[in-house]
Amino acid sequence: RQRSRAEALRIGIAYDLAPGELPPGAPDDLYEEFDKPSTIDAIAAVLRDEGHSVQRLGNGSALVRALVDDPPDFVWNLAEGQGIGRSREARVPALLELLNIPYSGSDPFALAVSLDKSATKRLVEGGGVIAPGGLCVPAALDRREIDTLLGVGLSPSDFPVIVKPAIEGSSKGIRGKSIAFTIEAAAQLAFDLARTYSQPILVEPFIAGDEVTVGLVGNGADLRVLGAMRVVPNVDDPLFVYSLDVKRDWRRMVRYEAPAVLADDVRERLFAASRAVFERLGCRDLARVDFRVRDGVPYFLEINPLPGLAPETSDLILLAEGHGLSHADLIRSILKAALSRLPL
Repeated sequence: RQRSRAEALRIGIAYDLAPGELPPGAPDDLYEEFDKPSTIDAIAAVLRDEGHSVQRLGNGSALVRALVDDPPDFVWNLAEGQGIGRSREARVPALLELLNIPYSGSDPFALAVSLDKSATKRLVEGGGVIAPGGLCVPAALDRREIDTLLGVGLSPSDFPVIVKPAIEGSSKGIRGKSIAFTIEAAAQLAFDLARTYSQPILVEPFIAGDEVTVGLVGNGADLRVLGAMRVVPNVDDPLFVYSLDVKRDWRRMVRYEAPAVLADDVRERLFAASRAVFERLGCRDLARVDFRVRDGVPYFLEINPLPGLAPETSDLILLAEGHGLSHADLIRSILKAALSRLPL
């Protein structure tokens, strides 16, 4: 139903849009996480249909001025943050908390720690969730030092390994060539990625198996697992990687199986692990959790408490639609979850 005038909120939307051109020498996926105007339009339309007024805030100095000069009642947070800092997704929520403005989604801690895949793994493994092993290569190491580190930290049974940036989302830096079969190849990949993305690099055993993602909406006793979606390559490949290249060409490269066809016990393990990660990190309102499933065992890869919400391409949207939930229904569910935990 549409809200009455007395119930209507002034909702601001915080977001990042990709600039028109890449800076010289930047990787071509620099702005991969950022939203398109059509995503902001679609979310704003749902919020207006619910009877609210909507203000586009963007990010950066324009956002700060708007929040100080004319603060909204509530902010729908989509902002990914500029740069490469591991706390970039936490900046807008931290600012909103400083100004005492309620907002959707997770708090600064959950957003900061979940962007750092290595830190996330250490936290969730303490809660009994299974994750691949491996190690994190500091960005400052030279090629020879990386060789030495991997030689000490990896065993032959760890190979092949996947090499990827430690504090990126949207599969930035993950390509079809991210698999390595030797220490030398892994060290070269890690060295090149560290130079390109100016951050630590994860080197993990590659889990050959199904790529599965799980969606969650809600909080506390009302936390709901939407279901699981399996990413199935159109060409059988035991070394399939759900890479940036695949995501950019997904209609040709993969099909999305939602609901995922899984054994009941595997599904139960996936859902239990997803809830455990969500709750251990203190996430709120929504998240998407990624796994590889091998021999019936889910291996946690990462959680995204700020998942993409593009109407036709984002994994969480495709997952929800496969379970009978339209884009508008999902946005309403997230809004309800956020407003239900707030004194609004």
